[in-house]
Amino acid sequence: MKPTDMAKEGTEMTEETEHMIEKNGAKETETVVSAGDAKEMRAVILSGFGGLNKLRVTKKAMPEPQEGEVKIRVKACGLNFLDLMVRQGNIDSPPKTPLVPGFECSGIVEAMGENTKGFEIGDRVMAFVNYNAWAEVVCTPLDYVYNMPDDMTFPEAAAFSMNFVAAYMMLFEVANLREGMSVLVHSAGGGVGQAVAQLCSTIPSVTVFGTASSFKHEAIKDSVTHLFDRNIDYVQEVKKISPEGVDIVLDCLSGENTGKGLGLLRPLGTYILYGSSNMVTGETKSFFSLAKSWWQVEKVNPIKLYEENKVIAGFSLLNLLFKQGRCGQVKTVVEKLFSLYNQKKIKPVVDSLWALEEVKEAMQRIHDRGNIGKLILDVEKSPTPLMASDSTETSEAGEEEEEHEGDNDNKERMPFIQ
Repeated sequence: MKPTDMAKEGTEMTEETEHMIEKNGAKETETVVSAGDAKEMRAVILSGFGGLNKLRVTKKAMPEPQEGEVKIRVKACGLNFLDLMVRQGNIDSPPKTPLVPGFECSGIVEAMGENTKGFEIGDRVMAFVNYNAWAEVVCTPLDYVYNMPDDMTFPEAAAFSMNFVAAYMMLFEVANLREGMSVLVHSAGGGVGQAVAQLCSTIPSVTVFGTASSFKHEAIKDSVTHLFDRNIDYVQEVKKISPEGVDIVLDCLSGENTGKGLGLLRPLGTYILYGSSNMVTGETKSFFSLAKSWWQVEKVNPIKLYEENKVIAGFSLLNLLFKQGRCGQVKTVVEKLFSLYNQKKIKPVVDSLWALEEVKEAMQRIHDRGNIGKLILDVEKSPTPLMASDSTETSEAGEEEEEHEGDNDNKERMPFIQ
């Protein structure tokens, strides 16, 4: 289904590796709330792992901020490919259900816990959340909350945090992007892909090679130097233009693309894995697709890396934040990105806005790789008539089958942090 609210506002970018943080326990338990209780809110609940029919919007107890936390009245939430992986249970150490999905949001500060400094009630903020983002109210530690630039809209902010922070850290802190380098990015029409393209444009003479579904090429052709259909042999196409290969490969696909990416690296080049969307085919978790993808990953020989002067790396923004405690480092990156935004050098691309009740349709659009830029859940939006229906609660029969490449011309494999 096509959304009615299309907000194509520039050129943006998301997607995260499947190694996810464990669930932060007690906050996720759904609470029965009386109809007259003012301390209730709407939230998207994932009742169990599986298909779209595991999602519903319901009322639950409104959280209150603990010490060091900020309470946010949510205006917009980011929807990522990773959320699809969470719904399927197709991640490492999946959390317990029921839970409220979502890892990023924007909104207004409504209250603060004790010993919480740096924010005032009424501040416009964006935040990372360790689950729980798809709700009218969230509470999260102040280390994960940032005051928004004055000109930034709530949908832009929800499209900004995961995609641009991941793209920036991979390019500049892992791969050390400099003038004259070349970059290959898959899913160039997605959130991270568009963020990568925009950030590369801030450095002189950087060549960007991108793969994307052909129907997206017209919309994104100006942001990528050389654009290829994702179904063709992109390795040969890159080598026709750059026989030595590229300096940086950003891989959100995994599987056979790992070996191809490593093979395309120039000496001292860096390959970064930040997702594994090739593991997703049907609506529910497919053990066949998972096994196939892992078997296709080229086994890395450290001696070969040494001989060929190549670097292989992995990147997970959520693990960096919630498991490894690098909030300070991420905050520094956010400040640099806000500066670029204020200079009008970067701007998130919002594909479409969806009501909470339309979450199934929005998630299906991501699954179909139909979006250009970011899908946003607009908490204040009313659902389109007939949109939030049972039409997306599709049968799960036969969903272990593999998608055939030729059947996918209208889709694009999106990165985890869409």
